[in-house]
Amino acid sequence: SIGAYFCDRHPELVDDVLAESEAIENVGLERWAQREGAGIEAAFQTLVTGLAVRYFKAVAGTPS
Repeated sequence: SIGAYFCDRHPELVDDVLAESEAIENVGLERWAQREGAGIEAAFQTLVTGLAVRYFKAVAGTPS
């Protein structure tokens, strides 16, 4: 799973990617990308990674 891989390889970034993906959900993909000076593709990848990490943590039973 993407979430497991990300948590194993980048444990120091887990909280950041979760916060960023939540912000994307709240403000929308395009508006978040504009606000952060990022492309839509990068914003989408951040969103998907955050969702995958959240799913992995839920299945593994680890706190967010």
